[in-house]
Amino acid sequence: MSLENLLKINQLQRHAATAEEVQRLLAAANRNLADSAVAGLSEETRFDAAYKAIMQCAMMGLMANGYRPSTTTPGHHQTMIQTLGLTMGVGKEVWIVLDSLRKKRNLNDYSGDLIEPAAVRNCISQAQFLLTHTHQWLSEHRPELLRKHP
Repeated sequence: MSLENLLKINQLQRHAATAEEVQRLLAAANRNLADSAVAGLSEETRFDAAYKAIMQCAMMGLMANGYRPSTTTPGHHQTMIQTLGLTMGVGKEVWIVLDSLRKKRNLNDYSGDLIEPAAVRNCISQAQFLLTHTHQWLSEHRPELLRKHP
């Protein structure tokens, strides 16, 4: 499926990204990743912070390509993760892992399932990878979104 096809079925909307909003998201993703490493927080909170950083990276990928998810349509987190290959060239093996983290988050949020320490470590590791990848991708493909404007 292409980004244009997702636009046609209302999973995505057109969006013209600005440097300011991308930089705000990048800063927020960095803060969330830092929060996920705070040992005094619960496993669920640390997992949520790392997962949020992943979603912020996925959002930057979509925005840098002229889209944003349609949040009025169910499944926008899944759409954001599964388009990472199209938006920033993330391999399928990575977004499959990210999608499994999304499912684990949903089970915790909606059923109260526990988040085990190994899942927290995995989510943090995936968030670190994706944040680095996002910054590199933006630097190579959309450097104007990283430039500070007076």
